[in-house]
Amino acid sequence: MIKRIIEDKILADFRRKKVIVLLGARQVGKTTLLSAIEGGFRKILSLNCDNVDDVLELEGKTSTELNHLLSPYDLVLIDEAQRVRNIGLVLKIIGDLKLDTQVIVTGSSSLDMANEINEPATGRLLEHNLYPFSLSELADATSEREERRLLENRMIYGLYPEVVNEPADAKRTLMSLTNNYLYKDLFTYKGIKKPDLIQKLVRALALQLGSEVSYNELSNLLGVDRSTVESYINLLEKCFVVFRLDSFSRNIRNEIKKGKKVYFYDNGIRNAVISNFAPLELRTDVGALWENLMVSERVKRNAYTSSFANLYFWRTHEQQEIDLIEEEDGILRAYEFKWNTKAKAKMPKSFAENYQNSIYEVITPDHFWSFLR
Repeated sequence: MIKRIIEDKILADFRRKKVIVLLGARQVGKTTLLSAIEGGFRKILSLNCDNVDDVLELEGKTSTELNHLLSPYDLVLIDEAQRVRNIGLVLKIIGDLKLDTQVIVTGSSSLDMANEINEPATGRLLEHNLYPFSLSELADATSEREERRLLENRMIYGLYPEVVNEPADAKRTLMSLTNNYLYKDLFTYKGIKKPDLIQKLVRALALQLGSEVSYNELSNLLGVDRSTVESYINLLEKCFVVFRLDSFSRNIRNEIKKGKKVYFYDNGIRNAVISNFAPLELRTDVGALWENLMVSERVKRNAYTSSFANLYFWRTHEQQEIDLIEEEDGILRAYEFKWNTKAKAKMPKSFAENYQNSIYEVITPDHFWSFLR
């Protein structure tokens, strides 16, 4: 089994005696991770809230009833907790009990979980996000050399556990994930009025990968107002389909101040959305795929190392640009992503003049492990 980096962080959090919440997209390995964690415990209660009987064990219970249910165990696992009505209140009660029992809760999206947990249970929870495999996790299981050999495959098929473990069925797995799981939480969410619009929006975002996204252009393309586009992209973020980067600006003249770029958490899902698994030599979007892979891997790396860096892109009205700006503790790091290892790149003059102490680096297939580790 491929060990997840986050496992040790979760185990270290046990000493803090709080409810641990593990969020992530469907099929990224949450249940497998819980199986690895439970190996160190003797008395375990597992509740799967896809099962109505397990939901009824938690819904509408008093603190006395929850104490009676949970306290006999060393570890309690509550899977798919978003199925429980008023889950935030349930977790608040559990947190207030201050049990010796360690409780871990998982959810496949942060839609209702975020809305219901944050307010009532503030201060009682420790939250972690789980993503598809990272290249670092795979390299730890095999070697950096092996993962470098498989880099083109990762760019096309991505890093979902089932895709990595069953590469011969990668296309079928990704199409199934996209058609059956990607939108499942969204389509059952009370704010969604036009499910087909979500699919059209995701496809439009996939086709604009690596480019600045205009909400106005998307609203014209889809025939809905700008606020609906923004709202739906926000929901896609909460379901771990995409994430946004804002433009970096310190009010220097000619910097774009309100731009946005949208990336996919997984290259394979992006390619499944547009039904294109062609090899790299036949593609026109290789640069965008490399950029998406590296930016999404940096997001995973920062999350798993508890880095609180802010990520941006930078562009001027004269089309000078930098793919990724990372700001942490007052230090700016600028990254350019080039699939062509012989491509030349240097820090744009305007950026160099205005941000003189920043660090600039070009990330290519020959030079990326230090960026990801």
